Amino acid sequence: MPQDRDLVGRRGLFRMLARTGSALFTATLASGLHPRSVQADVTASMTPPKENAMSHETPTVGGDPYRLPRHVIPVRYDLRLEPDLAAAGFRGQETVTLSVSEPTTSLLLNAADLVIEHASLEGPGTDRMEAVIELEESLERCRLTFPKTVTPGQWRLQLSFLGTLNDKLRGFYRSTYTDASGKVRTLAATQFEATDARRGFPCWDEPDFKAVFSVTLAVDPAMTAVSNGRVESETMEQGKKVVRFADTITMSTYLVAFIVGHIESTAPTFVGKTPVRIWCVPGKQELASFGQDIATASLTFFEEYYGIPYPGDKLDLLAIPDFASGAMENLGAITFRETALLVDRRNGTHGELERVADVVAHENAHMWFGDLVTMSWWNGLWLNEAFATFMEMMAVDAWKPQWKRWDTFCISRAAALSVDGLLSTRPVEYPVRAPKDADAMFDVLTYEKGASVLRMLEQHIGPGVFRSGVRDYLRRHAYGNADTNDLWVALGDAAKHPVPAMMNGWIFQPGYPLVTAELTSETTLTLTQERFAYLPANSPSSSTPAPSWQVPIQLRVRSKGKSQTVKLLMTERNTRLTIAADPESVLVNEGGHGFYRVRYGPMLRGKLLAAGLAGLASTERFNLINDSWATTVAGLTSLADYLELTGGFSEDRDKNVWAILLDSFAFLNRLIEPDQRPAIQAFVRRRVHPALSAVGWTAAPGEDDLIRQLRSELVGAMGRLGNDPVTQTRAAELYEESKRDPAAVDPNLVPALVSILAFTGDDARYDEFADRFRTAKTPQEERRYLFSLTAFRQPDLLRRTLERTLSGQIRLQDAPAIVSAVMGNVYGKELGWEFVKAHWDQMDRQFPKQGLRRMCGGITALATPALEADVRAFFSSRRIDLGGKTLEQYLEQLRITVRFREQHASKLHQLLLAHT
Repeated sequence: MPQDRDLVGRRGLFRMLARTGSALFTATLASGLHPRSVQADVTASMTPPKENAMSHETPTVGGDPYRLPRHVIPVRYDLRLEPDLAAAGFRGQETVTLSVSEPTTSLLLNAADLVIEHASLEGPGTDRMEAVIELEESLERCRLTFPKTVTPGQWRLQLSFLGTLNDKLRGFYRSTYTDASGKVRTLAATQFEATDARRGFPCWDEPDFKAVFSVTLAVDPAMTAVSNGRVESETMEQGKKVVRFADTITMSTYLVAFIVGHIESTAPTFVGKTPVRIWCVPGKQELASFGQDIATASLTFFEEYYGIPYPGDKLDLLAIPDFASGAMENLGAITFRETALLVDRRNGTHGELERVADVVAHENAHMWFGDLVTMSWWNGLWLNEAFATFMEMMAVDAWKPQWKRWDTFCISRAAALSVDGLLSTRPVEYPVRAPKDADAMFDVLTYEKGASVLRMLEQHIGPGVFRSGVRDYLRRHAYGNADTNDLWVALGDAAKHPVPAMMNGWIFQPGYPLVTAELTSETTLTLTQERFAYLPANSPSSSTPAPSWQVPIQLRVRSKGKSQTVKLLMTERNTRLTIAADPESVLVNEGGHGFYRVRYGPMLRGKLLAAGLAGLASTERFNLINDSWATTVAGLTSLADYLELTGGFSEDRDKNVWAILLDSFAFLNRLIEPDQRPAIQAFVRRRVHPALSAVGWTAAPGEDDLIRQLRSELVGAMGRLGNDPVTQTRAAELYEESKRDPAAVDPNLVPALVSILAFTGDDARYDEFADRFRTAKTPQEERRYLFSLTAFRQPDLLRRTLERTLSGQIRLQDAPAIVSAVMGNVYGKELGWEFVKAHWDQMDRQFPKQGLRRMCGGITALATPALEADVRAFFSSRRIDLGGKTLEQYLEQLRITVRFREQHASKLHQLLLAHT
C-alpha cells in the first residue's frame, strides 16, 4: 500500500509547495514524516541482530495486550455479510475453523466497533457451547469464555455480529459520489491494513494468522459486489442478491476486501488464464484503458521475474471515490484512489500517467511480495513496501524505458535521505507494539529508504544474482510468513556473500553515512564515513560507539583521458586507495545508486567541476547538487558556494536536477523577508531563464516526455518563484487558448499555467477555479483545480479554501492535505496555522488519522522563531501523539529551517543580489 501515493506527502506535495514558494530543504521532504529536535535514543535500543539470527522474534504474548495467544489458530473463515448502504450498517455471520493446541476455556480475538450478538463453539464429540462475550474496547479485543474446556483439536466458532459503515475511510466504510443525473450514490469498500479488518468482522487480526477466506455478500440486486476471489454463484434470497466468491489462498486478514455499489468494469484482458479488469463508478470507464494496460504488462513482468504464477484466480483493480491512501494490495481486488488508477491517456500529463503506472505496478508487485509471502509482524512492513516500491520501478522501466524510471527514482531516494538525515529518524525496521505504531510505519523510510538500499544491494551483487535470491525467498516462504533475515539469507546464498552482515546496518540502524573524499597525497584517495545529520548531535557516550555502515562504494577515476571504475565495500571508518597520480577527476557513487551522501575536499571538488558537468550522468549530476544542498543546510558547505554552484547547471536539461534546484530556491523564498523577496525573484529568473529559453514554450513533435515535464516546471518557476510578468502574461494567454482548444496546448504545460494564474489571481479567478474543481471531468483535473485554491495569495481567498475543508465541499481524503498546503504557502502560513489551532478538535474527529498526521506536516513551513515556539507550545499543551516519531520529525524539520534562517538571514539578501 503506498503511504499516500496521491503523493500528497511526497512528489505531489513537493511540487505543490514549490509552486507556492514553500518547498522544504530537499526534494519531497514533505512526506508523512516524523521529527524531534534532540538526539534520538534509538541507536542503542535498536541494534541490529547478530548475523544469522532472526530479525524479528515474536513477542511473548503473556502480558502483551496487543498480541493474541498462539495456542488457537484460525484455519478458515466462512464469512457472510449483508451491508445496508442506506442505513450505513451491516450484519454478518461467520464460521471460523480453529486449530487448538492447548486446553483452554476462553478464546481471545480482535474486534472493534462491532456488536457481537452471539458466539458458540462446537468440536469433536462435543455439544455446541454458548460463549460469554466480553468486549475489551480499549484493546480492540473480544474474549469468549466457555462453560467447558476447549480441548486440543479442530473446532468451529460461529459468530453473528453488527457493524457500522463508517465515514473514517478505514475498516468497512462508505464512499459517495454524484452520478450523471445529479443523484448522490453510496458504495461500500474496505481498507483493512494495518489493523482494521477487526472493524469488518471478528478475526485474528495479525499478519501471521493466515487462513483461507470464503466470502459471501448479500446485497441490493441493483448493486455489484466484488471480493478477493472470482464469483462462484449468484442467487436471490428474500429480495437480496447473494454472491458467493471462490476461496482465497491462505492469506492475512488485512488483505480481505469487499466492495459493494453501483460500479462497472471494463472487458477483461488476460495474462495467461487470469482476467484483469478495471472497476469504477459509471461514466468513468473511458479513463480506465491506461491503468488496464500497465496492470496487464506489470502482471506479466512479475510472473516472469519472480518465476511464480500469479497466486490469485482473477485480478480486479477498483477505483474508489473516497480512499485515504493511494491504493491497497488486497489479493485479487486491489482498491485505489481514483487519481491513482483512472487517467485520460491522451490529455494526462507525463507526471499523471507515470503516477498511475507506478501505483498499479506497485500493487501488482505485492501479489507476491506481501500477499503470497507476508511479514511475520508489522516491524517487517518494509519487506512488503520497500520491495513493492523497488519492483514498481523495475516493471515500469521495462514497460516504458523512455521514461527512465531508474533515473527519476533519484527523487524518491532524495526524499528518504532528507528524512533519514534527521536526528529523530528511525531504523527501517524497529519494534512495533501498539497498532498506532504500525500505522506510523507507512512513511518514506519504509518505502523509499527501503527501496533505495535494495537497489544499492542489487547493483552491488548483480541484478541476475539478486533475482535468483528473490525467487528462492519466495519459493521457500510461499503462503507463509517471513522476516528480514529470511530475505538476507536467500540473497546471501545466491550471492555467496555475507549479506546479513552487510545489510543489517542499513535496516536496523537509523541514518546513513556522509562519505568525505580527499586527496591526502599525490596518489592516495582517502574516504571517511560519518553519520550525516542536519543538526549537531548530542555527544555520544563512551559506551555508545558512533554508527558505521558497510558501504558499497563505486567510484570513477579519470586520468590521462581514460576512466577507470573501482568497486569496494567500505567496512571501516577510513579507507585509503592508491590511484593514478594527479587525476583529472574522481567521482564517488558512480551511477548514483548508493544510499549515502558525498562531500569532496576542495581539491577534488575543483577537479570535478573543472572536468565539466556534461561528463556526468543525469543521476550523478543530481547527486552532486542534492548532496551540496543538503550539506549547505547542515552547515558543512557555505551558502555562497552553493549559490555559485547552481549557476553551473543553466545548461542542464534533466527534470530531476531542476527539481532540486527549484526546491532549494523555494526554500530560500520561504526564509527571506517579504520586503526582500524581489531579490530571490531576480535570482530565480537569472537561473531559470537560460534553460527555459532553450526548451521554449512549445513542444516539438516526438519530443521526450521528460522534456515536456521539465518545460512545465521551468515555466511554473518563472511565473511563481520568479514572479516574471512576461511569463505570467504568456501563461494567461495560453490558458485561455487551452480552454478554447485543449489540443492547442501541451497537456504537460497546463498544470503550470493553472498554478501561475492562481498565484496572480483575484476573486474572479478563484471562483472560476472553484467551479472547474466542481465540474472536472477527470480525477486529475479535479485535483489540479482543488489544489490551485491553496496557491492564491489573498488571505480572504485562502480563508475560503480552509473553510471548505470542514464544510463538506472537499472530500475527507483531500481536506487534510489542503490545510497543509495553505500552511505551506508563504502568503498563508500564519492563516493556515491559526485555522489548525482553532479547529483542531473538529479536525481530529472528522479527518482520517493518517490524513491528520500528514496535515501536521504543514507545520514545517512555519519558519520563524515565533511561529516555531507557538507550534511547540500547542502540541505540548495538547499532548498530541501522531504515532511513531512523526511529530518529533516534523518539529526537527521546523528547527532545521528556523536555524538556517537565523544563520543566514543577515546576509541572504546580499548573497542573492551578488548572484543575480
